Amino acid sequence: MDPLHIIEPQLINIWAEFQSTFQLVLKGLIIGIIVSAPMGPTGILCLQRTINKGRDYGLVTGAGAATSDLLYAAVTGFGMSFVMDFIDHPENIFWLKVIGSALLLIFGIITFRSDPTKSMHKPSGQKGTLLHNYISAFFVTFANPLIIFLFIALFAQLTFVVPTNFFGLVFGFMSIFAGAMLWWLGLTYGLTRMKHSVGTDGIVIMNRVIGSIVIAISIIYAFTTIFKISFKFYL
Repeated sequence: MDPLHIIEPQLINIWAEFQSTFQLVLKGLIIGIIVSAPMGPTGILCLQRTINKGRDYGLVTGAGAATSDLLYAAVTGFGMSFVMDFIDHPENIFWLKVIGSALLLIFGIITFRSDPTKSMHKPSGQKGTLLHNYISAFFVTFANPLIIFLFIALFAQLTFVVPTNFFGLVFGFMSIFAGAMLWWLGLTYGLTRMKHSVGTDGIVIMNRVIGSIVIAISIIYAFTTIFKISFKFYL
């Protein structure tokens, strides 16, 4: 028996597994960034702590939020896994993506119209420990279970379904956490460099830019779904 006939199928399977994992991680990173980007209560908290206490405090605030997002992502992911079991029909997936685009559009509009500066508070004189800042940010984010609807929209539109195997689960959910942390790392770095020039107007503009991006993404997803336009990309 020719050894190539044995090796080639194995290499094909390995390559297919690599592509599947890469797609999962890339989608997870995108989901983590989109979920974290809007300037909600946690975003404002991160801004204030970074400016008033330092980057380390802003970063652990983001980490607390990312941990809470990870829990909600897990709840959504397991639920969506059960849903995906009976929507193998292309028509069902089509409508799920359309609904996901609509939810993203609503989220983007709400983000664009909101004024995050209204929830800003005067800084207290005490920094507290890094652990205290992490825990408080976790509960601020955890107190908003409506984030599940955003996860549902993103999971549906990106067809993000975590595999049943252990390593697939770990890669899938940790990529969401990593995407969230990438956002908080970038945000705290930018604020540290420009903290003296970031005012309330800058925060409002930032939120509107984020809202506009989410709206644009939702429209593009809806357009490509309705007109069945497929891009040869990893999403």
